[in-house]
Parts: sequence; structure tokens; C-alpha cells
Amino acid sequence: MIRLGRSLVLPAVWGAFAVTYKLACPLAQAESLGARIVSSAVFLTVGAGLILHVRWALLRELRQLREVAGATQNVLLRPLPPRVEGLALAAGRLSASRGASVGGDLYEVAATDHGVRVVMGDVRGHGLAAISTVAAVLGSFREAAHDEPELPRVLRRLDRALDRHLRERARAEHPAYGGAPPETPVAEEFVTVLLLEIDGDGGISALNCGHPWPHLLSGTARPLTDSDPLPPLGAFPLPADLPVLDCGRLLPGEALVLHTDGMEDARDATGTFFPLRAVLADAARVPPVSPQGVIRTVYAQLLRHTGRLPSDDATLLVLRNDRTRVPPQQRETACAARPAMELSGRRRDERRR
Repeated sequence: MIRLGRSLVLPAVWGAFAVTYKLACPLAQAESLGARIVSSAVFLTVGAGLILHVRWALLRELRQLREVAGATQNVLLRPLPPRVEGLALAAGRLSASRGASVGGDLYEVAATDHGVRVVMGDVRGHGLAAISTVAAVLGSFREAAHDEPELPRVLRRLDRALDRHLRERARAEHPAYGGAPPETPVAEEFVTVLLLEIDGDGGISALNCGHPWPHLLSGTARPLTDSDPLPPLGAFPLPADLPVLDCGRLLPGEALVLHTDGMEDARDATGTFFPLRAVLADAARVPPVSPQGVIRTVYAQLLRHTGRLPSDDATLLVLRNDRTRVPPQQRETACAARPAMELSGRRRDERRR
């Protein structure tokens, strides 16, 4: 109320001056040409002052709204540290909604007692309407990544959190609540999710629900695996058995690039898709791969290719292994599906040896 009162002081002063001039000043009552010119100049000055004041007030409110929105977005999709447990990190995001830095894409990296755990996801749709779903999934991951010893149990926690969120949305969007029809009905909502776990030796375990597989950068760029992913979360119930994929090792100096489908689906004016793998291969030709350099190169090429903002959110996350200890085993060339308990038992045996 105090701020509102202060913002009304100057317009009130300008208005009082104009009314006083019109009613009390003899010059305002005169009919001569000179008097009319003076009166016009006075009222023009008052009008210009009011317009400038309103413009200044609107710009101030806009700056405050942007500061609040930026702080909120950074809390939701917070900036990553440059290093986590010997892994160099860099992330970039490009929202399809102009003026928004957070849309339907999500990512997080957490150093836990079970290894470095990574999530990358994509909510159906994009823009501000998807932010509540992003918040539900990320909030669940930030807790489950530390609490759950096995990766499948983390995924089930995310699935339950999404289910609760969609049920709450369905109640809020019911006509009895008087809400406006949603852009994306709850019945059509789903989230693609990729979960990775990187242990102390660089071993990579993965669970994938409908998300694009990462690319491994090691002199060139290739998909981490060609295994078929599970269906996205929210579309179908999770199966009773969730086999964890053992995807070999991330050796020192190598990098993983996680991305959302907005990268591969971006097109130019002729309908040609963005050549993500070729761009990543060019960025990986000269070792060591710089995570920040990969981010800058890919987004520069993406905007050059499309010539405009993409039609879907495009997010990139790069992790480079900066650990100096080289594991004695060579990387496996393909991912092998193993039950979670068997994979965990093998790692415990390796640690004892």
C-alpha cells in the first residue's frame, strides 16, 4: 500500500497542477492566440509527464517480475556446479516460450552415497504450462536419489510422484472447480525420463523411459546404446521387473552428452532436421572435450540451422570424466541388461577385490 501511494503522488501533483491552472490562472481563461498556445503547452507538458511516469512505473514492475521469475526458475532448475565428484559439468537450455528460461525440460546431477546420479527428462508440451510437472518430478528425484540404494527404486519414486501430481491436476481442472480448460489434458500427460548412475570407476548404469539415449564423445560421437527404452512415465504403468542397463565405463577424458528431443527434432526452413550427432562429432575431434565448448558450439549451430527459436524446448547436459584413475577393465562395446540386485552385488564384489 505504501508503494502504491508513492506511485500515485506524482500523477496527483501533475493533475492538481493542471486543474489549478485551468480554474485559477487568468491566462487559461483568455481567448487570445498567445494564451491558447501557452495553455496548450502547459497541458502538453502535464500529459507528457504523466505518460513518462506511467512508463517508468511499468518498466520498474517488469524488472521486478523478471527478477522474481528468474529466481523462481533458478530454484526449480538450479544452475549446476562446474564439478561433481570428479566430473566436469555444463548445461544449457533453450525454451520455446519467448522470455522463459524453464519449460518442459528437466535435469539434475546429484552426488550420492550410491554414485553420481543424473536425471534428464522432457514433459509433454513445453513452456510455462509444464513447469508444475517439472517441479513434481525434480522434487522427487532430489530426495529419492539420496534415499534409494537401487536405481529402479528411484524410478518408481518418480513414477509415484508424477501420478500424485496428475491426480491433483485432474481435481483442480474439474469443471466443478471452475478452472479454464487446460492446454494439455491430464489424460494425455507423460514424461520421458533417463536415469544414469556413474560409479567411482566410471561404470554407467541406466534406466530409460522413452528418452533419447546420450551420446558418448571419445574422438567421435556415438549413442551410448541402441537398446529399446521403456514407455514414458504416465503413459503406462511401470513393469514389475526393471532391468538396469550396464553401459560400460566413462573413461577419463571422455564425455557424455544428454539431450532432449527438441535438439534432434529442430528443423530449418526446408524441413531438414538438425544434425546433432555430426555437430557433436566435430566438437569431439580435438581432445580434451570442453563441456562449455560443446554447449556453445551446439547451440550456435542449432540457431544457425533453424534461424529462429525452436518449436520445442532444447536442453543439453555434458559430463566429462576428469578422474585420473583408469579402470583396469576395457569398456564393453554394448549395454547388457542385468537385474538391479545382480548389478549391485557385482559392484560390491569388485570393491572387496
